[in-house]
Amino acid sequence: MHDSTTHAPTHAPPTETRPEGSRRALVSSFLGSTVEYYDFLLYGSAAGLVFPTLFFPETMDRGLGATLSFVILLTGYIARPIGGVLFGHFGDRFGRKNVLFITLMMMGLVSVCIGFMPTYATIGIAAPLILVVLRVIQGIAVGGEWAGATLMAAEHAHDRNRGLAASVAVAGGPSGAVLATLVLGLFAGLPDDAFLSWGWRIPFLLSASLVIIGLYMRYRVTESPDFVAARAAGELHTGVPLMRVLRKYPRSTVIGILAGAAPLFIQALLAVWVVPFVAEQGVVSRQDALYMLTFSSFLHIFAIPFFAWLSDRFGRRPVMLAGAVVSVVLVFPMFALLQSDNFWAVALGFVVGNVVIQASMYGPIGAFLAEKFETGDRYTGLSLTYQGASLVGAGAAPLMANWLVGLGAGGTGNIAWYFIGMVAVAALAIYLSPETRTLSRVS
Repeated sequence: MHDSTTHAPTHAPPTETRPEGSRRALVSSFLGSTVEYYDFLLYGSAAGLVFPTLFFPETMDRGLGATLSFVILLTGYIARPIGGVLFGHFGDRFGRKNVLFITLMMMGLVSVCIGFMPTYATIGIAAPLILVVLRVIQGIAVGGEWAGATLMAAEHAHDRNRGLAASVAVAGGPSGAVLATLVLGLFAGLPDDAFLSWGWRIPFLLSASLVIIGLYMRYRVTESPDFVAARAAGELHTGVPLMRVLRKYPRSTVIGILAGAAPLFIQALLAVWVVPFVAEQGVVSRQDALYMLTFSSFLHIFAIPFFAWLSDRFGRRPVMLAGAVVSVVLVFPMFALLQSDNFWAVALGFVVGNVVIQASMYGPIGAFLAEKFETGDRYTGLSLTYQGASLVGAGAAPLMANWLVGLGAGGTGNIAWYFIGMVAVAALAIYLSPETRTLSRVS
């Protein structure tokens, strides 16, 4: 079976405990993803606010320090496809549950290490180098997390709710962003000396308590019914999942990467680059900008399942294509709001970007990607496509924005046009993808 056919999950035998198992899987996936992305996105917020000052020489230009911080940020995104392939291999061979336990523990340990990190003033060039190593480990862990959490939710769900179930895990991203920006925002209100000496560390150290809760929930969840059914039927393969995915699903893989890059670009742009950008305009403070991002991310938690629910009713393609049109129409107004001299207009710019532009294309993405692969290849396939899209879209977003905003006289208009180009590519990929909403689990 090759790329000309799109694949739905294999049906798990119904059991009396299925509803309870489904609810537990949803809660576990949501909480686990929330903790995972709290850790991962906390670095992104700190990259623009703290690291340029603390992890590079005092004599270095702050703009160069910010660029280098974003380069380190990018290394995490480069590592994500590696983590996706690595953990996807074990997830497709041995099951989803244990892999997710490991990825969550890795993320927690890395965040605690960052919280205790000595700065450049203490250990010199070793500080940013250690930060690179920790960021790469973070990226590997997140690379294995997203697909596994999404699959645990989707593969426990009924056919008619597959998009909504998958989006519950996807919504862990903005939930983690809410926690990260809220907690960091609380400490960002400290005097600069206190914030830069110890205040920024507390949010990273608080990760330990969140990880313990997440690990407990993951310990209690049952293995994916689809995986159990495939293993019982002898449908699991003994080869290398990555090679099978590249051989059997090249078209689906490319389509998935191109379709996901645009919404992930705008997500990273708002979470990492826009906060220090609007703070430098002088209309809002650093703390206010973080709170604006927090509020928009909170609304984002509900917007993602809403658009996923629409995709369960009307199809993945129509909803995502409509989101592409909305994105093109609203991107210039979004930047105009973000650069306004009115406090509430700036806040509205965050809402337009996260809740409308990003969520409208991103909400159905979990089911849209997962339904392209068979059960035995799905963890690897979903990881590879999503993390590839993250690298292309989110990973380079702050660096591209820094470069584009200073290119000629276009300013943020250059970023808007670049994003429109990405949306056009995504829309073409979605248009060329077969509709999968109506596929039954029964092969």
